[in-house]
Amino acid sequence: MQIARALRALRTRAGLTQSEVAKRAGVSVGTVNRYETWQDRAKLRVPTVSALADACSATAQERAALVQLVRNQENGWWMDHPAVPEVMDPLLSFEDVAEYEHVFANALVPGLLQTRNYALALHRAQDARDGADVIENKVDARIKRQSILDRSPAVHLWVVLDEAVLRRTVGGDDVMAEQIDHLQSMARRPNVDIQVLRCAAGAHAAGSGGHFLILGRDDEGDPLSGVNVVYLELHKRGLYLDAPDEVQGYKLMFDYLRAQAADTSASLDLLAAARQELFR
Repeated sequence: MQIARALRALRTRAGLTQSEVAKRAGVSVGTVNRYETWQDRAKLRVPTVSALADACSATAQERAALVQLVRNQENGWWMDHPAVPEVMDPLLSFEDVAEYEHVFANALVPGLLQTRNYALALHRAQDARDGADVIENKVDARIKRQSILDRSPAVHLWVVLDEAVLRRTVGGDDVMAEQIDHLQSMARRPNVDIQVLRCAAGAHAAGSGGHFLILGRDDEGDPLSGVNVVYLELHKRGLYLDAPDEVQGYKLMFDYLRAQAADTSASLDLLAAARQELFR
């Protein structure tokens, strides 16, 4: 999506049609369209991206940025991982370059904050027909994804967690207690903020909507290298949005959710209270 958006922006700036770009780059119109509409993500090639960028009179810096994006995608650990479905490839690619990730979680603890045992319990419930080795691979992939929180510079993760998530006992009391302990520990990291949206808060800005993520990287010096994407998590698939008005709408919604949720200090108290209730 980021590569497609950048190529469309370059072509628009150059005032060219897809046919004109195809002729200059020595490729088919179908290839130009495929790259600009974000199809067959795993089949993007450096020479083709370079040719398309040159056809649109991209600067050397712009071309290099696009090439790096393709190489990051080709070399990402998730591309050949048997437990990562294709629908997740873009999300992991975006997370690899994002500076921040904002998450609203209304049903489950977000994947970036799950413990291994919590993730294992989820996959055993969701993928009951899968063998133990398949489930283990899925858990391993989820835990590996969390490495973006430990890299340098680390992603700044901000989560608004519906209080109902803390009341859903996944994997039993011991697993849930471990998970809440982990949330408390992560919430004390400088690059992680967790706010709990109390049930008592009533109706909230997300309405009947579900789990969503906003991934961003702001680069005023080179807008083509910026990232602004919304990921909507659906059953067995996901939906990606990058239209500026849609992204802005979700950013505003998240701002309202942050305002409606308990602050980070009070949220730690709510996490502690939820843990205590497990063993009453």
